Amino acid sequence: MNSYYAGIDEAGRGPVIGPLVMSCIVLDNESLESLKILGVKDSKKLTPLKRKHLFKNIANISHEIIVKIIDPLEIDDAVYGRTVRNLNELEAKSIAEMISFLKTPVSKIFIDAPDQNTDRFKLLIKKHFPRLGKYAIVAKNKADIKYPIVSAASIVSKVIRDTLIAKLKREYGDFGSGYPSDIKTRKFLLEWYRKYGTFPPIVRKSWKTLENIIRENKDVYLKF
Repeated sequence: MNSYYAGIDEAGRGPVIGPLVMSCIVLDNESLESLKILGVKDSKKLTPLKRKHLFKNIANISHEIIVKIIDPLEIDDAVYGRTVRNLNELEAKSIAEMISFLKTPVSKIFIDAPDQNTDRFKLLIKKHFPRLGKYAIVAKNKADIKYPIVSAASIVSKVIRDTLIAKLKREYGDFGSGYPSDIKTRKFLLEWYRKYGTFPPIVRKSWKTLENIIRENKDVYLKF
């Protein structure tokens, strides 16, 4: 009898620009073995071309793929505590939603936990999905390195996010990697702010990078 497993991971937690993408994939025993043969590993260690190639293979062997795209406004609401307590709880809530959508009878779920206290993170998921107890949950830090099924979910999230970012660049111009440490990203934000007195909707206004830009450019009127 086949057993089914789910792996959950995100892409885009750290950038100041663009969405956070979370993915849940479901595989059976045979598909899990296929991941090792395919050479699936943490998406950050793969080239964009290799990720795209693996994405197609993962899609072909998965029984289910559930994707949740969290836009910057929803992220800001979480960081400011308007909807949930923080970004970790937003992730936990999103994971709970994806688990609730599962149609396959999954026996175990592997999750990359952003909270150092993984038990606390599991409790947060349970808060938003009380029936979580019916599943065996493995929530670990750096699970994308430890478990191939989480690595596969990481690849799915990363490829989808890269596609969305490419679309945003066509619309708004080249803003670099979107990470606060990227000089091109900071230049894009600074020039946009000086020109418009605000930031575009693709930007996470709760990030300290923006506070610094605003503080250093007090002569510009901020319009939210």
